[in-house]
Amino acid sequence: MVEITSLWLPILLTAAALFVVSFLAWMVLPHHKGDWARLPDESGFASALKSLNVPPGNYAFPYCATSEEMRSPKFLERQKAGPNGTLQVWSGPCNMGVNLVCTFLFFLATSFCLAYLAKLGLPPGANFMQVFRFLSTAGLLTYCAANVPGSIWYKQKLGGYIIDALLYGLATGAIFGWLWPAVPTL
Repeated sequence: MVEITSLWLPILLTAAALFVVSFLAWMVLPHHKGDWARLPDESGFASALKSLNVPPGNYAFPYCATSEEMRSPKFLERQKAGPNGTLQVWSGPCNMGVNLVCTFLFFLATSFCLAYLAKLGLPPGANFMQVFRFLSTAGLLTYCAANVPGSIWYKQKLGGYIIDALLYGLATGAIFGWLWPAVPTL
């Protein structure tokens, strides 16, 4: 069986590579350019939001607190009249440094979990293609599946995230395939 300690280098390199791929996906490649759009009257919207003194949080509109309220004629009429949506309100500007560190830690933790899965399913000395297929598939499932509920429930665009998941999965499989431990010699 492969020891998890023998996988520290592919774990770290995969986390670093995915961090770089993530940067390229969001800052260089074009597939996320249409994920966000400007509001028709952004300054008017921001002024209205400020005047309401909305605290940071996640909001749904129209809002209902219970399943009974969701079936009420009053709620159904508000929903039919629209608009419908969700809103995230943050407190102050984004802390890019903290977000970048958290993104790297996410990739590190995920790479560790994928390494653990691979150590259970692959023998020492597995060839590149065995490791590549196993970890590319596991990586694709991991990174793609994480975004599907947001697409279903909150209408987030899924296409760019599927491309990202494919790139992350391929990078994960390639790095682990390249650095997979050989059979120990006695």
